[in-house]
Amino acid sequence: MEHEALIIGGGFAGLSAATVLARARRRVLVVDAGAPRNRFSSHAHNVIGHDGRSGAEILADARAQFLRYDTAELMQGEVASLTSEGEGFSATLQDGRVACARKLVLATGVADRLPNIAGAAERWGKTVLHCPYCHGYEIGAGRRIGVLGVNEHSARYAALIADWGETVFFPGRLSLADEQIELLHRRDLAIIPTPIEAIEGEAPAIDALRLADGRRISVDALFVGSNVTMASPLAEALGCAIDETPMGPIIRTDGQKRTTVPGVYAAGDAARQPHSVAFAAADGMMAGLGAHHDLIGL
Repeated sequence: MEHEALIIGGGFAGLSAATVLARARRRVLVVDAGAPRNRFSSHAHNVIGHDGRSGAEILADARAQFLRYDTAELMQGEVASLTSEGEGFSATLQDGRVACARKLVLATGVADRLPNIAGAAERWGKTVLHCPYCHGYEIGAGRRIGVLGVNEHSARYAALIADWGETVFFPGRLSLADEQIELLHRRDLAIIPTPIEAIEGEAPAIDALRLADGRRISVDALFVGSNVTMASPLAEALGCAIDETPMGPIIRTDGQKRTTVPGVYAAGDAARQPHSVAFAAADGMMAGLGAHHDLIGL
């Protein structure tokens, strides 16, 4: 095999796994399509030592640091298919290039499923958001926040967001249990069951949410929670077990990030919940450790 480890995905999880392996003096190749999930956000937060920097800047530094190791290699491109090759794997890129390795780490990430509301897409990552720990502080004290119900955890999610501002919950088609309603009232949330039809204002700002009955509800931001799908079909194509959760699918892994397919590991948003830059980096490190241990045969 040309490489000992192939990492598909050069985001925070992928580069973290790759750096562990490069520092173990293993020949490692990262294939990166260049479309990180957080590219829509201007800044990253809760990344110790990097709070407030853009995700793109942090990744650029991480790539440069990884490539300082003499066994490290980075290839720009998108993997079209994967096959088993003896005791390893072969990846064919969309442009026809082929990469082979003994171990495979999938750090392919997820894609956010945005609500079918006019005006949501152009505001994503700015005023239409999913993580209050990433963006809540920047909304500012005294601002009004809308929360859209998307799954069974949305009431708890809305109750959490109430710490960042006056909050209005839009359950949409969700049926709320009595205990959920009690929780929302205890947290002083208004509940408006009428569906949201459109977001108004000059993007990325929000002036108001226009409801299906014509009313306009003034908010400064709309949180929609995590509702995702796999960004890549590669894990499923390889036969990795996928678990369905209320927030979307997740690749099943063990404590060292091994998938159900021998020699294949998964890390980052596609293989864990909840999601964040820091979580993804830690997850990638564990996948790198797992792959290194198995390369040795420990």
